[in-house]
Amino acid sequence: MRANYWHPLDDGRLQCDLCPRHCRLRPGQRGFCFVRENQDGQLVATTYGRSSGFALDPIEKKPLYHVAPGSAVFSFGTAGCNLACKFCQNWSISTARSVDRLQAVASPAEIAASAARQGASGVAYTYNDPVIFAEYAIDTALACRERGLLNIAVTAGFVDSAPRADFFAVMDAANVDLKSFNPDFYRRTVGGRLEVVLDTLRYVAQETDCWLEVTTLLIPGLNDSDGEIGALTSWVAGELGVDVPIHFSAFHPANRMRDLPVTQAATVKRARQIGLANGLRYVYTGNVVDLKGSTTSCPACGEAVVERQGYRIIKRLVDSGGCCHYCGTILAGRWAEPTPL
Repeated sequence: MRANYWHPLDDGRLQCDLCPRHCRLRPGQRGFCFVRENQDGQLVATTYGRSSGFALDPIEKKPLYHVAPGSAVFSFGTAGCNLACKFCQNWSISTARSVDRLQAVASPAEIAASAARQGASGVAYTYNDPVIFAEYAIDTALACRERGLLNIAVTAGFVDSAPRADFFAVMDAANVDLKSFNPDFYRRTVGGRLEVVLDTLRYVAQETDCWLEVTTLLIPGLNDSDGEIGALTSWVAGELGVDVPIHFSAFHPANRMRDLPVTQAATVKRARQIGLANGLRYVYTGNVVDLKGSTTSCPACGEAVVERQGYRIIKRLVDSGGCCHYCGTILAGRWAEPTPL
């Protein structure tokens, strides 16, 4: 599949314009993500139409807590990534160096049809970053919209402005990883640039209709200090708005960070308290057992309106319009589950 977002250079190479790396590729060469290749003077998206697998997941697993709670989403990804997170939980997919691992072949129309057939509320582009298979994701999203399905992106937000606009224009909701609030952490541990991700977050929150939630994985000794969490949550409140939910998640050793300890539950709970103290209305905890941290409370009356046990909804007292059962306040989010056409 011929890719979008590139241009030829005078020396015969092609420059990929999908992400800020701007890889310059000779014939036969692939970019940092490994899936965008110069084939005979054309940039090709080698994973278009091929997936590393499909699954029906709770929407809460993305995590999204303010979109169609309790519904299932049809999830899929491809291979490769344009970042190099040393702590990646899906490293076997994101660091794959062979598209031969992609066994599942499906067109955008087939994915939309399968999601509708299985009663999903939508399709989630996840497992690896959908930015690098933007053409496939966008075409699938358009097919899903024809069937009344939601489109959900799980991304690190490391993308250039033109493809970013095209990508988020067809997404109904997104969870964006804000991996740290420290530029040095991004440079050394992620292989990216913090300012690019912050710009993406601002763009989604301020210039699109895409519902936004944020996730930060707390890694012991690296990005879990009170000062950094305070700065991060203050920025979210001030730049994105106090209604943008943020999920603080506990780290488990993986990939090239197997020597670090698991994040303690107390650390994740402390981060939640810092976020709430900085004015955020919806701060959640993940990868720990914490009823309060997984509960959605009305910001007006304080009553619990959605309680979760893991990924399961055990109590819901907010209607499809987002109204609190107790006081009638409308909570931010997209609470209605769509009816596929």
